[in-house]
Amino acid sequence: MLIRTVVADAWGTKCYYVARGPGDECVVVDPGMGVTDRLRKAVEAHGLRPRAVLLTHGHLDHTHSAAAVSSAFGIPVYLHPADHGMLVDPIPGLGDEFGPRFERLLGPRWRWQEPTDVRPLEGGSVLELAGLRLGVDHTPGHTPGSVMFNLSGDASIRSYCLVGDVVYAGSIGRTDMPGGSRAQTLASLRGLLAKPNDTVLLTGHEEDSTVGVERTANPFMRQAAASGPVASGPVG
Repeated sequence: MLIRTVVADAWGTKCYYVARGPGDECVVVDPGMGVTDRLRKAVEAHGLRPRAVLLTHGHLDHTHSAAAVSSAFGIPVYLHPADHGMLVDPIPGLGDEFGPRFERLLGPRWRWQEPTDVRPLEGGSVLELAGLRLGVDHTPGHTPGSVMFNLSGDASIRSYCLVGDVVYAGSIGRTDMPGGSRAQTLASLRGLLAKPNDTVLLTGHEEDSTVGVERTANPFMRQAAASGPVASGPVG
């Protein structure tokens, strides 16, 4: 399995590209600000051929280059419908604090470009793209349309989960922005707790982690476990 990142120019957002191996097709996850040229060089260095852009949610730091990457490679963009409004006009979804900060960063000449080929994600579905099988979990709380992508691993790592901003190492994504909900995030975390302990959590910012580490070290995961039943599942 080949999983690499290109870090965006702002907010440290991690754009992932994922493939079975060098010379294969790949998917691109969460292309943030200023990643298009560096992403192109990175996938070319590995001999990869992008087949889709997958968005964990609609916030601009994760979607800024979605249209550019989609256009550059002639590939569709996938997003949960509950966040589609943020692809039409991303600034309102950032709220009163982050909206103005983004506008100052982007400058007065910036104009949003909406991707032309947007396809809906559905929780519980499986995407078969680039030779990969990606299970989709709808995990609202950070945004109404937040999702996680589940991916089988290899001999060294059994499984991965691209979690976006739902959970970080030791914390969670903000729930006080438009459409956010702490209660929904805790419910989403309860679903995450049902995954094996050795599941690698590929986060949208900063360090990655595992379910096992977050089960004990993350206070929000502990709160989620205490606030309701956790669905049964293997704990590796």
